Amino acid sequence: MSEEILINVTPPETRVALIENGVIQEVIIERARRRGLVGNIYKGKVCRVLPGMQAAFVEIGLERAAFLHASDIVNTRRNGGDAPAPSITELVQEGGEVVVQVVKDPLGTKGARLTTDLSIPSRFLVFIPTLDNEGISQRIDNEDERQRLRESLSSLKEELEQQGGFIARTAAEGASKEALRTDMLYLSRVWASIEERRTKANARELIHADLPLAIRALRDMVGDDMEKIRIDSRETCRRAKEFAEKFIPEVSSCIEYYPGERPIFDLYGVEDELQKALHRKVDLKSGGHLVIDQTEAMTTIDVNTGGYVGHRNLDETIFKTNLEAVQALCRQLRLRNLGGIIIIDFIDMADEEHKRQVMRALEKHLAKDHSKTAITEVSVLGLVEMTRKRTRESLEHVVCEPCPCCKGSGSLKTAETTCYEIFREILREARQFDVDSLLVLASQEVVDRLLDEDSTSLAELSSFIGKNIRLQVEALYTQEHFDVVLI
Repeated sequence: MSEEILINVTPPETRVALIENGVIQEVIIERARRRGLVGNIYKGKVCRVLPGMQAAFVEIGLERAAFLHASDIVNTRRNGGDAPAPSITELVQEGGEVVVQVVKDPLGTKGARLTTDLSIPSRFLVFIPTLDNEGISQRIDNEDERQRLRESLSSLKEELEQQGGFIARTAAEGASKEALRTDMLYLSRVWASIEERRTKANARELIHADLPLAIRALRDMVGDDMEKIRIDSRETCRRAKEFAEKFIPEVSSCIEYYPGERPIFDLYGVEDELQKALHRKVDLKSGGHLVIDQTEAMTTIDVNTGGYVGHRNLDETIFKTNLEAVQALCRQLRLRNLGGIIIIDFIDMADEEHKRQVMRALEKHLAKDHSKTAITEVSVLGLVEMTRKRTRESLEHVVCEPCPCCKGSGSLKTAETTCYEIFREILREARQFDVDSLLVLASQEVVDRLLDEDSTSLAELSSFIGKNIRLQVEALYTQEHFDVVLI
């Protein structure tokens, strides 16, 4: 599998696209006015303690106070044995200061999620100052390699006299001891600067900011199959090369400046794919399709055969559609950055072996996802429930806002419904006020219906109330919006 990273940089925003075998799989958008906060460390001020929720709200200088749960406080994390976890009131006090790290960006109306369990990532390692042991990423499944990394980290900690805990990331698989040493020294320097700033910082002040998106992409997204990293900004390309030469020398040669007149995201049709990723319906090559609905509580994905009729029998048609849907929906999860609870409604399969194969395919494709996922078996209702860790806003929430007409519901009242509401309003106004005539202000669609299909009803209503009814089109009104003016 070949991979490429495209980085599009403009003053107001930076966009990163991960391409696998010529197909876009992930996109991250960060705007200058609303940068991602995950990984940032602040000195916060506790503004409210809620014993009933075992949580506290902490001001860190953002528009909304951030959320800190008792389980995300180091003292409770390290609380061992059978002793009960301490109450939130024992851990923090209102008005007190606490050093916290953002683990989840503000999402919708919710503030950022915090932890006091600080961690600093590098290319191969994650440093956790509150621990004192060595850990290995669960994605490294070779036991010999796990043992080698554990021994290397232990000896390096002793040699460099390092305190705290180190976890080897997935990228550390096959990394030399010298590369691990470089990362460990880098993390120790970063932690020393954080310690120094922590003592001097005031409440609600930023202590440490994570790397900008373009550099962060090199640290977190570059794998063994990376072939090219193309950047359309000369300055950002220079910084990326400097970072790579210092921390990821093996990928330095992959970084290149893209000077072309054609926009970099047009090279692989990324712009078109981003537009498609905002639609509910996702077409499959076979003729089937997915319907993806994102709500506040969860995301639902419905699989349909659509125009695919198969070649052999119904079971085979359903099985092939579900298999194709697995690959498409896993890509959509990454591309749209859908997180939280996800319910997948596959087409009902009678064959148990078909169910097992579809679930194995789902697990295989989700293994490529950078975000942590967990899935359940097919339920009695034929649904697959899964969760995907969410740390930032979905693509839709980043680039879109709720429709001002439907307020995000996705539907509008029909012109017919609005006409009947107008009739009822006219009756109310005529009975309440003694006027000669009434003026109805409404959208073009509603006025057209009142003059056509409902013209007889309008004339009968005018005769019934004994008043003249005039109509006027208001171009700025939506199909649901109308006014009845007394004249």
